[in-house]
Amino acid sequence: MSWVDHAIWWHVYPLGFTGAPIRDAGPSPAPRLRRLLPWLDYAIELGASGLLLGPVFAAATHGYDSLDQFRIDPRLGDDGDFDDLVAACRARGLRIVLDGVFSHVGSDHPELLRALRDGPDSPAAGLFDIDWAARTPRLFEGHPGLARLDHRSAQAVDYTAAVLEHWLDRGIDGWRLDAAYSVDPAFWSRVLPRVREKHPDAWFLGEVIHGDYPGFVAASGVDSVTQYELWKALWSSLRDRNLFELDWALTRHNGFLETFVPNTFAGNHDVTRIASLAGADGAVAACAVVMTVGGIPSVYAGDEQGFTGVKEDRIGGDDAVRPEFPEQPAGLADWGKDVHRAHQELIGLRRRHPWLTTATTESRELTNTRYVYRTRSRSGDDHLDVEIDLAGPPAVTIRDRSGQALWSQRG
Repeated sequence: MSWVDHAIWWHVYPLGFTGAPIRDAGPSPAPRLRRLLPWLDYAIELGASGLLLGPVFAAATHGYDSLDQFRIDPRLGDDGDFDDLVAACRARGLRIVLDGVFSHVGSDHPELLRALRDGPDSPAAGLFDIDWAARTPRLFEGHPGLARLDHRSAQAVDYTAAVLEHWLDRGIDGWRLDAAYSVDPAFWSRVLPRVREKHPDAWFLGEVIHGDYPGFVAASGVDSVTQYELWKALWSSLRDRNLFELDWALTRHNGFLETFVPNTFAGNHDVTRIASLAGADGAVAACAVVMTVGGIPSVYAGDEQGFTGVKEDRIGGDDAVRPEFPEQPAGLADWGKDVHRAHQELIGLRRRHPWLTTATTESRELTNTRYVYRTRSRSGDDHLDVEIDLAGPPAVTIRDRSGQALWSQRG
């Protein structure tokens, strides 16, 4: 087994978490990355084994419009601040995964602007997907602030491998590859083997929303992808009282587990908070599912406190799901304590049953509002039964193979 088999991520969006300005005309230099330091023990007490960090590199606004992926965003600090964060995580046994954006860059990226100015013979011209007749870059999903890399070029391969290796050399453990779904898997298959030659234990998570997850993993060489099918089924089943959808998603999930171990989650920085979709009880029930099925789980910071927030399709529409946190965990409101305690208990249960990472499920009882599934170890010598009851407020009971209740949402 590798270290990844025991990974449970606390997912943090640093720019929002630390209160960095997102849409100001210019960044405000400050060592905000250090505001994560008082939260590392909180992550351990939650049961996490590492931090899954959103963008930390120099960018124009929200972090996914990078300007220099070899440099820490000045709104968050500098190399020294980053090195101290890595050292503090290492001292506590916490792993770190960074968010790398290699689908596109910010439209004001200095090398892109230089290429557009100097033409196709510019040294950086091959890195970007540019319509030279119009002297305009191809945009990522139509966003005017996001310019695509040319993933057919050797220059894009070299650039991406160099960034990945640079930060792995600096002490991180892996990468989330943003918008990996929008890039030909053949590109990743050219990049990742080069990086693995030097960093064979690095973990690579591709952001994939729809489509053929196993096919993408096989063609690209990533280790895992984001299991959005299960995420959708979790909140939708709980909100609509339709547990058939969850059963269908878990049947699909079993198939994925035959070839790779997906990243499972009830929320992240790009979606409406689970507590806004399904209530605080629903957020706990969703966590119970995530922690009792196969996968590499991540908990989005604040979900374990019952934070609410609705994502909207407008400028600033992500702000509600990417809020600033208090400087210390002691600054959290008391109303989140029950949800937090439930998350601690469920993560603890998962840690006591490490076979759950690759466990498969089978339906034992199913109606719109009641679902019992058995989650079974690959060896077949252990199992848990998970009972979900939506006749009233969401309630979950987890039993061991003797039928004893190990955990109940009813307390």
